[in-house]
Amino acid sequence: MEENMSVKCSGMPAGKKMVAFTAAIDTCGAHGPFNTETTVTYNNVITNIGEAYNQFTGIFVAPVAGIYYFTFFYHAGGEHASRLSLYKNGNLMVESSDHKTNADGADNGGNAVLLQLNKGDQVYVRLAANYHIWATSAITTFSGFLVSPM
Repeated sequence: MEENMSVKCSGMPAGKKMVAFTAAIDTCGAHGPFNTETTVTYNNVITNIGEAYNQFTGIFVAPVAGIYYFTFFYHAGGEHASRLSLYKNGNLMVESSDHKTNADGADNGGNAVLLQLNKGDQVYVRLAANYHIWATSAITTFSGFLVSPM
């Protein structure tokens, strides 16, 4: 070990916070379309180490400053357009979309991003107005974890 670095029984350096979550949206079928852009509330929490993800608001709040990795994936019916966007403090970071088509029955999409966050920064996924996603069987998910504290 490096000088002055003790390790807890968990294998994490003492004083380091572990943060990781995965949540799925499970509302039994199509989610959307809605008249306005909406924050997706991934209500089926699979993992929430550090309790930084809120299943009622759909918002992750960084408990410590650091580099975080986020992913989101979705499944949607091909007969409707789909668009999900990941935001940090109200600013668009990455998105994924698919156009409406009658040529296939379903579509899948997603994206990932590394973000530098300060304590209290908010990260969330929004569904664009007049778009939809599929919200059952843990097929549409949002995940993130702390890569390195700063």
